[in-house]
Amino acid sequence: VQLQASGGGQVQAGGSLRLSCVVSGHTFRIYGMGWFRQAPGKEREFVAVHDWSGTSTYYTDSVKGRFTISRDYAKNAVYLQMNILKPEDTAVYYCAADKGPSYPSLLGDYVGQGTLVTVSS
Repeated sequence: VQLQASGGGQVQAGGSLRLSCVVSGHTFRIYGMGWFRQAPGKEREFVAVHDWSGTSTYYTDSVKGRFTISRDYAKNAVYLQMNILKPEDTAVYYCAADKGPSYPSLLGDYVGQGTLVTVSS
């Protein structure tokens, strides 16, 4: 299983970005998909997860109401729409997927390369 993330960039506070992640390989082994992030000097943090078989989603408190995770089954993709971005959202964002039914947790059995999001004040 391979995950390819894209869509990071630099934006001013209050702006928006949309991250994309496409899964390839043995996608039938995938359950939940979601995103982690890691800010400079900090540990990796859970951001959001989408259940593979339904429409359930779960977010960390700091992004609720601002970020939306969605999925496209036909494209084997997951997206993270990030609105009202804040400087504290600055981090490398990693797409991740689980090989078992761990929702609402996201274990990150498979993790893609990161995409950098920088929010300036």
